[in-house]
Amino acid sequence: MGFIWSLIIGGVIGWLAGLILGRDVPGGIIGNIIAGFIGAWLGSIILGGWGPVIGGFYVIPALIGAIVLVFIVGLIFRSLKRSA
Repeated sequence: MGFIWSLIIGGVIGWLAGLILGRDVPGGIIGNIIAGFIGAWLGSIILGGWGPVIGGFYVIPALIGAIVLVFIVGLIFRSLKRSA
C-alpha cells in the first residue's frame, strides 16, 4: 500500500507543478508521476529534506523540484516543436 500511496503523491506533486506553471506535463498521468518522483529527487538534492512528509516525499522540496523539472522539460519540448 505504501508504494501506491507514493505513486499517488508523486502524481499530485507533478500535477501541481504543471498547474502552477500553467503547462501540461507530457505523458499525462504517468508523466505527472514521473515528474513528481524526479522532482522529489531533484528537490532533495537542491534543498535537502525539510517540511512536511507525505507518502515518503518532503512535500515542499519535491514541489519546487517538480516545478523546475516541468519548466525545463517544457522548454525542451517547445524548442523541439519549433525545429520540427
